[in-house]
Amino acid sequence: MLTVPMGGCTNCKGKEGCDDHKGQMMGTVEEALAQLYPTRTWGEVDDGEPAGLSPDDLAGLAEELALELKAATFVKTGGDDEACDYIYVLALGRAPCVIQVRDHDAEVPDEWRSTDAADGAINELYLRVVLSHRAPVAAVQQVAVNLLRTDDGYVIRESPRAGVYDAPLLKRMQKLVAILPAYGLTNLDFGDIAHAPPGFAAGEWRALYGADPSIANYFFYAQPTTMIATTYLPASEPS
Repeated sequence: MLTVPMGGCTNCKGKEGCDDHKGQMMGTVEEALAQLYPTRTWGEVDDGEPAGLSPDDLAGLAEELALELKAATFVKTGGDDEACDYIYVLALGRAPCVIQVRDHDAEVPDEWRSTDAADGAINELYLRVVLSHRAPVAAVQQVAVNLLRTDDGYVIRESPRAGVYDAPLLKRMQKLVAILPAYGLTNLDFGDIAHAPPGFAAGEWRALYGADPSIANYFFYAQPTTMIATTYLPASEPS
């Protein structure tokens, strides 16, 4: 199992201390990448033993985040092509929210079927925690989720950003990051892992996406960090 020294982006009292922490964090990231990718090529990963949270710990973390942040949280396990799991923290919106309906079979709210909803959109905002299967690391993104009604269903658009930027979300993010070490997780600042690692080859990634993969793509998932995902949800009659 790959081990990563503990740390978190919690030193915000001075630039010098912050720079020291970030330097240590990036040194740790470089060591982890060297262990995971001995050929220094994306896609040629030596996973070793799984390093992700167990299902029980993942559920426990989501529950603790819900209590500490006073927000609804939703776990989404990664797909076959993703080396991570996700926890969505609802920051703007109300239950049943779009993620709850899309990923957890919650019933479509009546307001989605209303005439007013057909003329507009439902807009929600989340903190999305990504938790690697390859190393004991996590990162947090701000994600906008928008729902548009069509004649026969709903179009859901998920738009992640490369980090957390909106001021109302920052305090919650700081609390969230402070909880991660209790689960053996090191937080990686997305702003520091959104670029390609020096000296690494893109492998098949460039053919797939037309550029070089970021550090986040080596730890978490293949798709670009800010790629918009669109899902179609067919309408169903109320039960």
